Amino acid sequence: MAERSTAAVDVADNSGEQPLTAKADQSTADGVAKNPERDTDGDEVQGNDAESPRKHASPPELHSGHKLARRYRLEECVTRLDGFSSWRAVDEKLRRAVGVHILPADHPRARSVLAAARSSALLGDPRFVQVLDAVEENDLVYVVHEWLPDATELTTLLPAGPLEPHDAYQMVSQVASAMAAAHREGLAHLRLNPNAVLRTSTGQWRIRGLAVNAALRGISSDTPQRTDTEAIGALLYAALTQRWPYEDDAYGLSGLPKDVGLIAPDQVRAGIHRGLSELAMRALANDGATASRHEAPCTTPEELVKAIGEMPRIRPPEPAFTAPPEYQRTTYQQGTYGRPAPHPGVAQPIAPPPPPLQSRTGKALKWAVSALLIAALGLGSWQLADALMDQGGKSDNTNKSQTADDGDKTAKQPKTTPIKIQGSQEFVAEGDAQHPGDVAKTYDGNASTYWKTKTFNAGPVIAPFKPGVGIVYDLGSATQPGSATLSLRYGGDHTTVELYAADSLTPASLGSMTRIGSVTTTGTTATVKVTKQLKTRYVLVWLTAVPKSGYDSELYAGAGFKQAIGEVQFTG
Repeated sequence: MAERSTAAVDVADNSGEQPLTAKADQSTADGVAKNPERDTDGDEVQGNDAESPRKHASPPELHSGHKLARRYRLEECVTRLDGFSSWRAVDEKLRRAVGVHILPADHPRARSVLAAARSSALLGDPRFVQVLDAVEENDLVYVVHEWLPDATELTTLLPAGPLEPHDAYQMVSQVASAMAAAHREGLAHLRLNPNAVLRTSTGQWRIRGLAVNAALRGISSDTPQRTDTEAIGALLYAALTQRWPYEDDAYGLSGLPKDVGLIAPDQVRAGIHRGLSELAMRALANDGATASRHEAPCTTPEELVKAIGEMPRIRPPEPAFTAPPEYQRTTYQQGTYGRPAPHPGVAQPIAPPPPPLQSRTGKALKWAVSALLIAALGLGSWQLADALMDQGGKSDNTNKSQTADDGDKTAKQPKTTPIKIQGSQEFVAEGDAQHPGDVAKTYDGNASTYWKTKTFNAGPVIAPFKPGVGIVYDLGSATQPGSATLSLRYGGDHTTVELYAADSLTPASLGSMTRIGSVTTTGTTATVKVTKQLKTRYVLVWLTAVPKSGYDSELYAGAGFKQAIGEVQFTG
């Protein structure tokens, strides 16, 4: 079970593209890549690296079934290019698919690839395909990253036609926000193209190859923010027009006509959203030449995010309403069940209603029914009067007994009082912490703030990879807790919550504590009743199973098995 979700691989290039602002080494592919997720942009770019491809170290001799670190089993070589190779592999320890880039340790770019991978891993933003490992051993440098089997790259989406305005708006908004966050941490992409942008099955957009793709190919830029901003503009242009905004064809898209220059998307195709068209031009022509020449160009992702925020929000299209078919009476309802249908054009005769009971037998039957009804009414009236007379004699005793019984029941009902939480701390039994900085959000009185677990790759039971995750609460003084109520963010099959009595905010181990209650729920509320009578000041709320849910854009939580706690309330 992993604390990262599955992922997609970014591989080498084998089709033409004009670079935006960045410059790269010239490279060629050997034709072995057959994976539909491969990166396919740019095998004819002008280089400014000191090293030539001929000077690069040869790719390591690896094969399917080879294991790295006795853990990552190579399955399929996706690409061999310019001294490095990309593979689809299996992490046998966590039982998940991963992608791996491998190059010799003496490769001219090995140091920069390691540095870029480690910097990207520290960002930890779920909008990017995550780097899981970056290692140098046995004369090899390899970078392990997520593999998203349910994601589709933009290159695959565009041949079917331009994106709808709402989809294009969501794409540029999410990509620009993610890149603005990366640049705030000093990270650039420099290879942001339709192969690097993925749409997941939940409709979220993710970016792969942050910093690593450029390092693998020796790409650099004196203006990284402008380079990435122009790349986002090209993505939006292609999504709106199904054309690449340069003269050369790339990514399966036709380029613009020769000697025409950059023209606005709404001049390429009719019916394009005017605001998105101007936004694409502001990002693409970031030297000052915008579509309308009234709006300032966007030279950084941050400026692009601001420009998107100033636009009217584009809402998804209303679902098409299909009128239901006209109601048609069946032959059964028409009283002709089992009979042949009438010939077309022939009017069907209407059967007259049956005559009333006018025969001698009918009259006798009516009199018999009337007599039975009169007898039933008389018997019912007599029983009702008898019951009312009995109730009058017993009413006083019944009222007294009722009052006494109610008084006893009320006296026996236990009174519960809320217990105010004085402090808390995340408890880590094994492995890494979850989000220790957010534990106070579980009792801040705001149900919209959460402490969340990481996303696990299998479940619902977290063990054996972790015995569980949870928080120790300080109740202020030794008291007898009666129950704990948790408001949860995700429902589903299923969440298991256990309570333990602890001796401090930092107990030595799970075995040093006493379990005092547990509950399993499929909803978003869990109430754990204490089953052992003891007093304690510290209580551990311990999650041992969490449900599966999709990507959470509000909490930036990936799809998989996870849970988040909004509020915890103790009663005594």
